[in-house]
Parts: sequence; structure tokens; C-alpha cells
Amino acid sequence: MSVRVRIAPSPTGNLHIGTARTAVFNWLFARHQGGTFVLRIEDTDLERSRPEYTQNILDGLTWLGLTWDEGPTFQTKRMDLYRQKVQQLLDQGLAYRAYDTPEELNAIREAQKAQGQAPRYDNRHRDLTPEQEAAYIAEGRKPVIRFKIDDEREIAWQDLVRGTVTWKGRDLGGDMVIARAADADDIGQPLYNFVVVVDDIDMQISHVIRGEDHIGNTPKQILLYEALGATVPQFGHTPLILNQAGAKLSKRDGVTSISDFQKMGYTAEALANYMTLLGWSPPEGMNEIFSLEEAAQHFSFERVNKAGAKFDWDKLNWINSQYLHHLPVEQLTDLLIPYWQSAGYELDPVGDRAWLEQLSALIAPSLVRLEDAVAMTRYLFVADVGFTDAAANQLKLPGVGTALQSILTGLKTTELTPDTAQSLIQQGVEAAKVKKGVVMKSLRAALTGDLQGPELVPSWLLLNQHQIDQPRLRQALAVAESSS
Repeated sequence: MSVRVRIAPSPTGNLHIGTARTAVFNWLFARHQGGTFVLRIEDTDLERSRPEYTQNILDGLTWLGLTWDEGPTFQTKRMDLYRQKVQQLLDQGLAYRAYDTPEELNAIREAQKAQGQAPRYDNRHRDLTPEQEAAYIAEGRKPVIRFKIDDEREIAWQDLVRGTVTWKGRDLGGDMVIARAADADDIGQPLYNFVVVVDDIDMQISHVIRGEDHIGNTPKQILLYEALGATVPQFGHTPLILNQAGAKLSKRDGVTSISDFQKMGYTAEALANYMTLLGWSPPEGMNEIFSLEEAAQHFSFERVNKAGAKFDWDKLNWINSQYLHHLPVEQLTDLLIPYWQSAGYELDPVGDRAWLEQLSALIAPSLVRLEDAVAMTRYLFVADVGFTDAAANQLKLPGVGTALQSILTGLKTTELTPDTAQSLIQQGVEAAKVKKGVVMKSLRAALTGDLQGPELVPSWLLLNQHQIDQPRLRQALAVAESSS
């Protein structure tokens, strides 16, 4: 059997990490099996679907490297097919028109609630006589179309993740609506549980891999596959992504869309790597840092967990840092430039390229997210860096002014290199008769405005290339002299 899987996001919001993780598992399974990965856009929710969300989904999947083999197919362009299949079920007597009003349906629910029963449709319009139908039509009622569900039927499937799953027909809420209300001789808009089945049949989907929150739809859909005379695909319901409280990760937890993770400075490779680990355990001996292609070689549902996967920011940050620390400096620079530009830093991506690559190499070992580079390198881009309280206090220590003045004087006649930088620091130590550590700490405060930051001498060399170091030293001397 040829493996064909699909990812079918709804464009009612940006690409969510849960949907993206489902896409990852589908992609890995397809690649491992040499199968086909299909992209379908389920845009039948006309009120909430937006073109910008569709584009966000396409961009997010592309950025993650989840290239699709077929699609995207849009459900709104396939309504004629869905209505044809609804009519087929009506003609076979497997579906019918139900004329209940909203008030009548609400009365059913309230009566069931009062008796402590689960809400369900009581199938009262399943066997209307032609005379009853004519009377309802004369009242101007617009019927929905319901699919008949046998309460005595047992629906079971062998889930790729959860093993044998069994449902009773009586637990499915009665005959289900498969098309919205319309005129008595028409078919309204077909609904989700129906159209996904028609699509999966038409696209010859062999495996439906999706989150466990869809598991309640599966028995209904299995009945529809059978009613339409199709082979039922294999199902695999993957664990949900949970927040730290153990609840399903939602927008209330903050960042959940792939585009948000991208803006924060996570690389596509690191995020895809981490999402793969959210519910899948790599085989023994396999490193936790891997590409999608490497994961695809080993992917199987035997190693997908049943329990929900808690989202761990620390783990994601660690994985992202590993990717950033090992990126070639040219590639890292390309990734960092947009963040510097978005922060308003003035730079010439072409003319400053060599300088920017030196800067990227300097901060690479300290990066966790690309966004970190903005604050980490601010002292290299602004004219007046300012001094933190700790830096200002450092500059006011005894002897610091003398040391900095000695360094500034020597700098005016010296070409700065790593070696001459060390000589100037030693010159400051001797002039002020203080420990080298004091001079190093004070020089950092003078050049960067803080006591923490990237390695000192390389930072000084970068400032020197843009002729920023001497003005900084003069600013620092003014602070130092203000204390005397």
C-alpha cells in the first residue's frame, strides 16, 4: 500500500505549534515510508478564515522545511463534490432532512439536562412521512441533513499510537448533522466531519495522523467512510502539547504560533528538532540534536508516547543554542542582520560585512536565541552607550581614571591589535598601580557601559574599527574625574 498522509490546517489563525507538530509527524512518517505528504487547507469556516492566515500557514510550513508533495487544496473550491456526496447518502437512505427548529432542539437538551443525561439528538425526524415533511416545508422550516447512526453499532479501530480503541454508537450524540440548513429541495454547506472524509477518500489518504483532541470525531468518520463505500484509513492520534500545569497549550500560555517563535529568534532547524521530541522518543544511541531528514530515518509510531508532552522552554532554548553555536559564521551573520536592522541599528550589510562577521563570531558562543544579539551588542551600535550604576561605580574607584587616561594616551599613537591591546592594559596597570583585574573591569565599563558582556579585547577591537573606543574612554574619564 502506498502511504499517503495529509496535514489539514484551518486558516482561522496563525500556524499553531500543535498543528505544526502534527505536520512534523506526518512529514516524518511519509518520508520514512517513501510516501506522499499532502497539504489541504480546510477553509470552510467562512466567517473566521482569512487569506493572511493561509499565507502564515504556508510560510510557516515552508520555513520549517516541511515541503509538501501535493497541494495546497482548498475545501471552498470543492463544494460541488461535497454536495454530490451528501446527495448520494440521501439517495441511499443513509441520511435524511431534519426540520427541527432551534427552539425544539434546545428543549430536547434542557429536558435531557434536567434528567442528568448527556445531550444527544433523539432522531425524531429520521422517519418522517411525506405528509409531515410537507407540513414542515409549508411552515417555512429549513432542514439540516443528518446522517443515520446505529445506536447498537460498535466502532473499533487499531490506533497507531493507542492500540485498540472502541466506541458505542449510542455515545455519538445521535444522528449527526452533515450539512447546514437550506431550502427543502437544496443542500446547505456540508460540515467538517463530512467534508474531511470526502477529501480523504478523494485524495486516497492511507493514514490519518492527528492530535488526540480529534479522537471523538474518528468513530463518526469511520461510519461515513463505510457509508460512502470507501476503505477506512489507519488512524494515529498523537499526544497533545501541554503547558506546565498539564493543560493543553493555548494562546493563554503566550507564544504558540510558529511565526512568533521565528520572531523570537528560534531557528527553523531547532524548532523542528524540538517539536519532533514532543511526543516521540529517538532510539537509543541517537543524539537529541538531529535534522528532520535524520529523524525520518528512524521515525515510527512505536516510539510515539500516549501521554501528553509538556512544553519545556529550557529544553527548546538549549537545543536552539546548540544550533546557533555551531552555525557557520556567514550563515549566522545572515540570520542576525534582520534583528539588528529591526532594532534600528545603523549598519551596511555589504560594506560592514567583515565587521559584522567578526561580531557574530564573538557573540555566537553566548547566543540562546537570535533576538539576544540585540541587547548583547547594543554597545557596538549606539553613539552614547550610557553607564549602568555598577559601571559608573566601577569607574569612580581609586586609580581608575589614571589607568584609563594612560590607555587613551597610548591608543592615540598605537595601532590596536590583540597584542597591543594587552600592552596598553598593562600600561594602565603600571600607571595606576592597581591590579590588572581592576583595569580590565574598568575598561569594560568604559567601552561597553556595563560590567557584563562579550569578551573584552575582541569587543575593543570592533569598537576601534569604527573609531568608537576613544570617545567612549573620554566619556568614562569624565565619570571617573567627577568622583575626585
